Amino acid sequence: MSAPAITTLLVANRGEIACRVMRTAKAMGLTTVAVHSATDRDARHSREADICVDLGGSKAADSYLQIDKLIAAAQASGAQAIHPGYGFLSENAGFARAIENAGLIFLGPPASAIDAMGSKSAAKTLMETAGVPLVPGYHGEAQDLETFRDAAERIGYPVLLKATAGGGGKGMKVVEDISQLAEALASAQREAQSSFGDSRMLVEKYLLKPRHVEIQVFADRHGNCLHLNERDCSIQRRHQKVVEEAPAPGLTPQLRQAMGEAAVRAAQAIGYVGAGTVEFLLDSRGEFFFMEMNTRLQVEHPVTEAITGLDLVAWQIRVAQGEPLPMTQDQVPLRGHAIEVRLYAEDPANDFLPATGRLALYRESAPEPGRRVDSGVEEGDEISPFYDPMLGKLIAWGEDREQARLRLLGMLDEFAIGGLRTNIGFLRRIVAHPAFAAAELDTGFIPRYQAQLLPEPGELDDGFWFAAAQGFALSLAPRVRADDVYSPWGDTAGLRLGLSREVTLHLSCEGQDRAITLDDTAACAELKGEQLVVERDGLRRSHRVIREGNSLYLQWAGDLHRIDLFDPLAAAEASHGHQGGLSAPMNGSIVRVLVSLGQTVEAGAQLVVLEAMKMEHSIRAPKAGVIKALYCQEGEMVSEGSALVAFEE
Repeated sequence: MSAPAITTLLVANRGEIACRVMRTAKAMGLTTVAVHSATDRDARHSREADICVDLGGSKAADSYLQIDKLIAAAQASGAQAIHPGYGFLSENAGFARAIENAGLIFLGPPASAIDAMGSKSAAKTLMETAGVPLVPGYHGEAQDLETFRDAAERIGYPVLLKATAGGGGKGMKVVEDISQLAEALASAQREAQSSFGDSRMLVEKYLLKPRHVEIQVFADRHGNCLHLNERDCSIQRRHQKVVEEAPAPGLTPQLRQAMGEAAVRAAQAIGYVGAGTVEFLLDSRGEFFFMEMNTRLQVEHPVTEAITGLDLVAWQIRVAQGEPLPMTQDQVPLRGHAIEVRLYAEDPANDFLPATGRLALYRESAPEPGRRVDSGVEEGDEISPFYDPMLGKLIAWGEDREQARLRLLGMLDEFAIGGLRTNIGFLRRIVAHPAFAAAELDTGFIPRYQAQLLPEPGELDDGFWFAAAQGFALSLAPRVRADDVYSPWGDTAGLRLGLSREVTLHLSCEGQDRAITLDDTAACAELKGEQLVVERDGLRRSHRVIREGNSLYLQWAGDLHRIDLFDPLAAAEASHGHQGGLSAPMNGSIVRVLVSLGQTVEAGAQLVVLEAMKMEHSIRAPKAGVIKALYCQEGEMVSEGSALVAFEE
């Protein structure tokens, strides 16, 4: 049962999970090895590792998915073990076997367990044999459109297409009726192939208003297996988890025990070793249905760590070395409540399209008891289009759920990100929503409250522009006599010899602009560090402002807004744009061009398919018309804003 001691650990991943694994490994005295693509040479996980190995390439298929390169990197660096993180090859049985055949240790389950549960289809067959309730569906080997059409008609629409080899919302599509099936199946298969190297799909009934509740299990090489309570992951968009918490609100001890025992039986049935998660759909009647098992560490593992006080990565390392689990089921703690949100580089106002670019501003919330940030970026880093857009996770713990929720709101208020779009304001609106505060959770939460969570952008009011102008004026005014704060020559702001002290600023923010004139009688404003105090109409208000380069960031109504000095030339250029054309909504690669020059298309027809951050995005005809020109070809990389198609009604 014993295994060689691990002194050097290679993490076959990137981003926040690579940084998180290396943090525990270093605390245990291990040497850490990072692998990176050419794009990630200077990424944070590369900077934090003791040893780095360049895999070359940019796309995951050319770097992080190359098994031979990863094995060679471990051997060259002297690593005895490989941690797969999550995503990429973490649930690839071939990777686990290759590691074992190379005489190395895989920090995950045996390849046989991945074979049994890594395929959603095989897992459902196994659970059916074990008598675990399943959602009606088709999990067979045939992958042709006709088979899926017959299955969907038998099950009844709406149905859910899912990649059998992965998770995280990749290769997953909801199909409302038969007319959508062919396009959705083809797109899901391409996404699955790109993300997991396996295009196989399954289809199942799409349940209405279910909760997504999962059980964290852990097993050692001595036959011991236990569960570490449950997590609720019901707040999702596009089947991608957004908010996770532990324990799941409203579960009775009896239901928690029943789900935990079912999860442990599932793990024991396949000889599981290490950390895994058994996921269930829970309906309002308290009935649960097996959904899938993830044979790896989950993104949301920190909330389990918060309520148990355990380090699951440390457990993975010790179990891989042959040590038994350090406790029994009745010793597993359950203390307080924890909530986690996932921070993404994406634009919620534009259908959550991934965002790329430079993190011109990145400030994390201050570390305090009950507050944790797991991130994979730092200020100045470039966010590329080749990988998942998650920047990090914010985790708050409290004695009860409400304390954790309020603590998380405070963390979100302190976070500051500039240079690209993120979902941080969206996350704050979720956590602050009365229905979330009341723990009214199900997978339809975001669509149900979309109007409040994704409000239409409105006109920025006078108070905003006035505060922005004051912040700009004060941040532009350096003192030239730091030795004498009372000197009339110490402050050059608005200096007018023989004239009134007055300044007019023409500012722009998010497509809006305003000219604001400030003088001595307009208001009293003071800038103390990053706190702007403005007194106007007898009221004094404090706002957070951050000056970064030529931009000012102002915290207003829960969101951080970037303000710039108005540039009339840039505005005129933007207003012209690509007349009659369709442009790329983000940086990415063209995977399909579905039209030809001169072709007549109907409104809504797919014209071009763009892949960015492992997800596909369709460029569609806004109205019926004719293709006048094509500016892209399959396999080509394009930048955000690049013209792709010239289109004429």
